[in-house]
Amino acid sequence: MDILLIAGLWLDGSAWDDVVPALEELGHRPRALTLPGQGEGAGSATLDDQVAAVLAAVDAAPDKPMVVGHSAACTLAWLAADARPERVAKVALIGGFPSADGQPYADFFETKDGVMPFPGWSPFEGPDSVDLDEETRSRIASAAIPVPEGVAKGTVRLKDERRFDVPMLLVCPEFTPAQAREWIDAGDAPEVSRSRYLDFVDIDSGHWPMFTKPAELARLLAAAAAEA
Repeated sequence: MDILLIAGLWLDGSAWDDVVPALEELGHRPRALTLPGQGEGAGSATLDDQVAAVLAAVDAAPDKPMVVGHSAACTLAWLAADARPERVAKVALIGGFPSADGQPYADFFETKDGVMPFPGWSPFEGPDSVDLDEETRSRIASAAIPVPEGVAKGTVRLKDERRFDVPMLLVCPEFTPAQAREWIDAGDAPEVSRSRYLDFVDIDSGHWPMFTKPAELARLLAAAAAEA
């Protein structure tokens, strides 16, 4: 199956470097996306630009792809399901929940000079980063790409109710499936609560399993693709 991989804030397609070959060995066709705003001319990109890039990848896939979103990019994966419900076979959301219509995409940290820089590790102490050694922390931080303000503060627009028919898998890293269900039942993830085909899978990692558990993550994604 074609599998599109979208990393979360401050990360580009290279975040999946250890996951891609593992998925290929399992018989799939992964493609790690580097989006507008994650390279030259980064500060001028908007959320609409990133959505357009994801949709172009969906449209270019020979078969219906599974779209994988990590962290904030769970919303990008879900926007793809909304815009192409007939073309997306499944969405897999790692360590996050999609924003609802009318909400900002990822207005989580202070912006400066038109971008939202990586804030350092302090906001992520605890379960998020417990499995990151110093070398991995340094590697992630040194490669972190400031997020354009037009992306972070872009408004999410969801239009097609058929998105709820697209199967959804929640991959639970720094939280458990039981915790995810509690948050959903409490109304904290309204888009997820309306999914008609929802599954959960646990992975014993922090928030960035593509760095700390790439082979296990690949196996989970491959299994999800086989069920799609």
